[in-house]
Amino acid sequence: MSSVKQIWITRYGGPEALEVREGQLPAPPAGQVTIAVKAAGVNFADLMARKGLYPDAPQPPCVVGYEVAGQVEALGPGVEPKWRDKEVFALTRFGGYSEKINVPANQLFEMPSQLTFQEAAAIPVNYLTAYQLVAVMGGLRAGETVLIHNAGGGVGLAALQLARHIGASTLGTASPAKHAFLREQGLDHAIDYRRKDWFDQVKAATQGRGVDLILDPIGGPLWRKNYRLLRPTGRLGAFGVSSATESKGPRLLSLLKVGLAAPWFNMITLMNGNHGVFGVNLGHLWDEGEKIGGWMKSILTGVKEGWIKPRVDKNFPFAQAGEAHRYIEERRNTGKVLLAP
Repeated sequence: MSSVKQIWITRYGGPEALEVREGQLPAPPAGQVTIAVKAAGVNFADLMARKGLYPDAPQPPCVVGYEVAGQVEALGPGVEPKWRDKEVFALTRFGGYSEKINVPANQLFEMPSQLTFQEAAAIPVNYLTAYQLVAVMGGLRAGETVLIHNAGGGVGLAALQLARHIGASTLGTASPAKHAFLREQGLDHAIDYRRKDWFDQVKAATQGRGVDLILDPIGGPLWRKNYRLLRPTGRLGAFGVSSATESKGPRLLSLLKVGLAAPWFNMITLMNGNHGVFGVNLGHLWDEGEKIGGWMKSILTGVKEGWIKPRVDKNFPFAQAGEAHRYIEERRNTGKVLLAP
């Protein structure tokens, strides 16, 4: 056992519920390695876990975190010697908010030499989610049009890079303060989601035809509105319900409101409209290592070729974890937010 600093969710609540504590890390068991963490990713799922709105997360007190980058410090029995002292990034099934963590070797990826630890930590959740949404289940093709909600977020920027490489036309919703930056990143049409006519802006930008693929991390009432924007053969991909965090009531009531706002998609209606609706949750793909590895290979090819460029917005020290959560919750970030042990 070794003593490690970790960020704990001490109770359900606001950012003040996060606290740095000393934890105990055992030697890596069979098939795992110990990583000395240089950067840990912060995701919206972590915020939902802190609020008690993420059913998959352990109950407080707990340590969350889905991704890290760092250097392999120790090998458990049965791990190939090639991983010794390697600079790596990894998916973690919680526990990533820690200065050291044990991770199964099959969840490791060797860090490309052109990336920093911070850039590498920005890859796993954002880019795998975006790849699944855009390339795998969304099936985006050159000449099609994609609408990316929260285009300035980590997944949004990753999806934008993928869509541009494919040759699709891109629309993205974001606050006006982010529009100039997004245009610099190659977004074709920036849309102010705070305006009531954002729906009409999308219709106008597509000459009334609608959109081929919509990526929605918000959910709730937005699902219905998005569905109405699909053109024939259009697909709607849901990958979050951030609208649940906006409710001020009890957490169970917040989830109930989102559930009641969700539309029921009738198969006959889908067939007649030539529409598709799908959902993405990377945290439910732990047994699909072969698929994840294949997707990551394509992503790392993009890194090597230079058309995938992880953007790190801000790197917070562990002691400011609450500020990191607040920064994302207020939608101030353009790109990835990280924690530094």
